[in-house]
Amino acid sequence: MLSNFERQLCDIQGRLFERSLDQELDSTDFTQKFMQSQTCKSLDLPYDRLQWAGEEYILENLLEEISVQEAASRQFSREALSWIGYVYRYWHFEDNDSSANIYAVADAAFMNECYLGFHTLDVSMAIQDLKEISKQRK
Repeated sequence: MLSNFERQLCDIQGRLFERSLDQELDSTDFTQKFMQSQTCKSLDLPYDRLQWAGEEYILENLLEEISVQEAASRQFSREALSWIGYVYRYWHFEDNDSSANIYAVADAAFMNECYLGFHTLDVSMAIQDLKEISKQRK
């Protein structure tokens, strides 16, 4: 079971993903680059000052580190992005795995595909199902 602090970090990451829409960033490119960024590695640490920053500051920090394509095609929905960001962070806490490794199992397109059927599930159950489907696809 996640602590209140860990759940807050999940919420912040969900809102961070939503903010990528406000910046008109390509959802797939944003998700991939974020999950493999130094900024995300900082959020994966047991403690880092960045974890205490809000999603606005984290996005600003990220965009100083990497370049993300502007949206050229259909974006993910705000709700899907929020869910994807939340689930990725929850997954990190639940499995104590790096965000880069998690992304290798479930990339942005896969998460967006699964959103409709999985967003109403308990997060832990959704993560288990995502892992299982990913295994079956390979």
